[in-house]
Amino acid sequence: MNGLGEDVPAAGAATLLVIAKEPVPGRVKTRLTPEYTLEEAARLAAAALSDTLDTVLSLPARRRVLALEGQPGPWLPDGGFDVVPQSGGGLDERLAAAFARCSGPTLLLGMDTPQVTAAILAPVLAADAWTRADAWFGPAEDGGFWALGLAEPDPDLLLGVPMSTARTGRVQRRRLTAAGLRVADLPLLTDVDTAADVARVARQVPGSRFARAVADRTTGLVR
Repeated sequence: MNGLGEDVPAAGAATLLVIAKEPVPGRVKTRLTPEYTLEEAARLAAAALSDTLDTVLSLPARRRVLALEGQPGPWLPDGGFDVVPQSGGGLDERLAAAFARCSGPTLLLGMDTPQVTAAILAPVLAADAWTRADAWFGPAEDGGFWALGLAEPDPDLLLGVPMSTARTGRVQRRRLTAAGLRVADLPLLTDVDTAADVARVARQVPGSRFARAVADRTTGLVR
């Protein structure tokens, strides 16, 4: 089942959707403590979010949406994004509500993978991406997922999936295949959740804001 009909979108026709929290100390990346202070963790989160948004801004897209919990800050690029508030409820409900705001092929990304590049996302941005698959799935090493693309956004595909567990990705992918969707996989990536993750991801993107924030833990917000 693909439900795509005759109108297959060309390259750049997908909506790129980022879901994020405002990087406020004590509200983001609290698992980085005690190795990092709450303020340092928030600066790392801001840098990771900036890198992610810059990458998304550089990609061809029909629309770019930031589903944000909190308020925009200096980490948000000027122009290019429709900023919408996240809904209430659990993460599954918030992801489902974000997809419900979109139509047509939509790719969801989080704020925890600053190592994402255009090359990594190339398969889902290709002209034939949505003829080859109805869904794209980016697994994370912690058992979750860092990307989810749907040719036809359907909130029911996410509602009820247990989030933030070692089996989240497995359950979510099984939900897609159980719905009869053809699922294509993106590369396995590391979410930045722990201090060990910070060092590992920073090494993968040495020129990024994230890597600079890791290298200089005494700075303010990296711009």
